[in-house]
Amino acid sequence: MNDSPPSDRDEPIDFRIDDSDRYARLRLISWWRQERLASARVLVVGAGALGNEAIKNLALVGVGTIFVIDRDRVDASNLSRSVLFRAGDSGRPKAEVAAERAREINPEIRIEPIFGDVLVDLGLGFFAAIDVVIGCLDNREARLWVNRQCWKTNTPWVDAGIQEIQGVVKVFVPPDSACYECAMTERDYQLLNLRYSCPLLRRDEIIEGKVPTAPTIASMMGALEVQEALKILHDLPVEAGSAFVFNGVGNRFYTTKLPRRDDCLSHETYPEPIALELSVKNTAAELFDKTRDDFAGSPRSIVLERDVIASFICDRCEIVTPVYRVRSLIHRSDSICARCGGESRPAGLSAVEEGSEHAERRLSDLGFAPYDYVRIESADQTRFYLSAADRDVLSRSN
Repeated sequence: MNDSPPSDRDEPIDFRIDDSDRYARLRLISWWRQERLASARVLVVGAGALGNEAIKNLALVGVGTIFVIDRDRVDASNLSRSVLFRAGDSGRPKAEVAAERAREINPEIRIEPIFGDVLVDLGLGFFAAIDVVIGCLDNREARLWVNRQCWKTNTPWVDAGIQEIQGVVKVFVPPDSACYECAMTERDYQLLNLRYSCPLLRRDEIIEGKVPTAPTIASMMGALEVQEALKILHDLPVEAGSAFVFNGVGNRFYTTKLPRRDDCLSHETYPEPIALELSVKNTAAELFDKTRDDFAGSPRSIVLERDVIASFICDRCEIVTPVYRVRSLIHRSDSICARCGGESRPAGLSAVEEGSEHAERRLSDLGFAPYDYVRIESADQTRFYLSAADRDVLSRSN
């Protein structure tokens, strides 16, 4: 450190603050780089109480592009915990309302709402194009899916959970840190499986529990999520693979390191895909034809990323009903035979062979989302392709 007094030749430091600059106070933080935030892409998964807080803070600090995905609509119970919702928003998609209010907070940002389900509506190419994902979810299934997508694409993500006035924030940075699945217990897997019946269809009779929460804990955990995301965006150190736990009853805050499991199923990272000018609206057969020269004529198959139900089979009536839908979108009631009223059995699909009847289906029928990776395997090699014709999902206008 130089303790000598400044000389006459030292250049004076300008401490003036430009009050016309929305980010003037933020720029006073020594490591802050507003230009970096302006060019960043952040995905917020879930637009409930936590999502509201995360979106609000991302808008305030000027993150350039924010995507928000949520499958639910605003109802009266959201109004006591969600700062961006109003009574007149009842029935509107949460993502749409949250994006609208975020633009009011900061008209300089671009925020894109997606009224959909993260399990089926976002392709891997989307995750690969994102700088950091902020999870504001309320169930294990969605968290596990986001975790695996982020690991496949080496995308950092921050997760949070809240209950009453307690909360936890977890930071994950692939490929080296512990991940969400690393810390899952047998009980977690049991609770996850309860969402489905024996034939692996979602149970209609199981209603997702509504967790009691206060707006104060949502504010705290949502703020911590964004703070960790800002550190990631600025390449500052984060405690990856750790959980920050707050007990609001006793005002205790502690950090715990999550165990990393070397055999964890989430620890799979995909290579850079080959971009093809194909869409998920194209058929599997068209994809096979487009990539034929890459495999020198070897028999090939497309590996499905999502569990797909190809058909329902009623053994009593000997009726086969084509379905081609992702398992998570199918309810047990969908399996009821229209002729006899009995329960049909689902025929699942995990891969599509070249030349099979399934190859005539669109890739979207086979569970692929827009701008997705598609894995093709032969006996001796595996290649990944990107449905690059779907790239407009990243460039929609507001």
